[in-house]
Amino acid sequence: MSEKKVSPWLQTSIAAMTSYIDAGSIVAIGAGLSLWESYLGLSRFQVGLLTAFSSNALGAAIGALLGGMLCDRWGRKFVYTYDLILYMLGMLLVVFGLHYGMLFVGFMMVGIAVGADVVASWTLIAEQAPAQNRARHCGAAQFAWALGPAVVLMMSVGLGLAFQSMANWELVSHWGEKEILWGNYALLANRIVFGHLIVVAFITWLLRLRMPESENWKAAKAREKALEEAGEKKKSAFRELLLPVNVKTVLFLCGVYVIWNLCAGTMGILMPYIYENVCQISNTMSCALTIIIFLTSTISTLLIFMWWGDRWSRRWIYFAMAALFVLAWSLFLLPAAWITLPVLILFAVLVGINNGSGQQAFYQLWCSELFPARYRASAQGFTFFAARITVGIWTALVPMIMASSYGFPLAAKCMVGFALFSLLVGTLYAPDTSGKTLEQIERERYGEKGG
Repeated sequence: MSEKKVSPWLQTSIAAMTSYIDAGSIVAIGAGLSLWESYLGLSRFQVGLLTAFSSNALGAAIGALLGGMLCDRWGRKFVYTYDLILYMLGMLLVVFGLHYGMLFVGFMMVGIAVGADVVASWTLIAEQAPAQNRARHCGAAQFAWALGPAVVLMMSVGLGLAFQSMANWELVSHWGEKEILWGNYALLANRIVFGHLIVVAFITWLLRLRMPESENWKAAKAREKALEEAGEKKKSAFRELLLPVNVKTVLFLCGVYVIWNLCAGTMGILMPYIYENVCQISNTMSCALTIIIFLTSTISTLLIFMWWGDRWSRRWIYFAMAALFVLAWSLFLLPAAWITLPVLILFAVLVGINNGSGQQAFYQLWCSELFPARYRASAQGFTFFAARITVGIWTALVPMIMASSYGFPLAAKCMVGFALFSLLVGTLYAPDTSGKTLEQIERERYGEKGG
């Protein structure tokens, strides 16, 4: 299809929907994890593998690494035009899943698709955003990242309550709760939630067909072609990442995002599981608590990151948001008897504020600003790969730690440490990029010839 002139905000909005279906898929998995465990009779090891190879971890890691390279070679549009087809096919396997194999393959396909799509979309948003409003545009993806889980969880709670009421109707009660449509009513609700993500992905895919390619990428490819014609061959993207300036940047971004994501990834996919198994609350109540997290995230993104990210010191915004995250996870270090519903609500609010305006929002912004267009997506793909690989290993271990003699308190102590480390790295080494064009940042970091 032919490309039309699309406003920067429309491009941002369409690209940001990746975050909706990415985070939505993670939380939908988390909301239904204990239901699938019961329905299929899964072991803790199988539960760990599902979380590890899903869109929360290894699947997305592989997709990000491959997608980043394809983005820089063939363009941002090439990736985000086709990856959603893989996403929808994977989701269909989950919606109609009857055994562990279908569920595992579906989660893996969805993970690869969202990993590639996140890299393409986040890169595109930063490249087409005006320099003076780049944080505001990047914040739109963060807003969608919080909105997706909020909608998923509200659907889960609403459908769960509706089907629970239906189970008492004489019309359907003779079927037996455990025999209705591939599992009980709660699991049917989870399948419907996954189905809604297919619909959103399909609409997003249609809208993207007329989206233009990134002008920043096209200009970088034109410069690269001119250099090649002049006989000057550029190194590969991953060899360029070994330059001292890039190694420092990769380590900085890993300290900010990869370490923080060990906590956030646990929360995203395992928090309902933790609520139910550690705090002994119902699946419906655990979903309601997680809704608070993501509704707070949407408000935080709008009122803090999008409103002040281009106006105030980013270093101090980062510090304040990261400090709230440390405080939130520290609540789980309290004696078990003290971890009551009000404490869990406080945890949800503090984590929600951080999720909206903390490490992930700044990672998305800085990762796009600190690398040249020629290998920007590859660099983001590599760091995203590192984040999802590590969280995949960690979330596979968490259920086993919970089942061990150490229990969840050990995992909680680790996550407080992760959050504190991320706070220190981001606060101490935050770059000064606010209000600068991507070209200006590139010249300052790499000289007149650029990266």
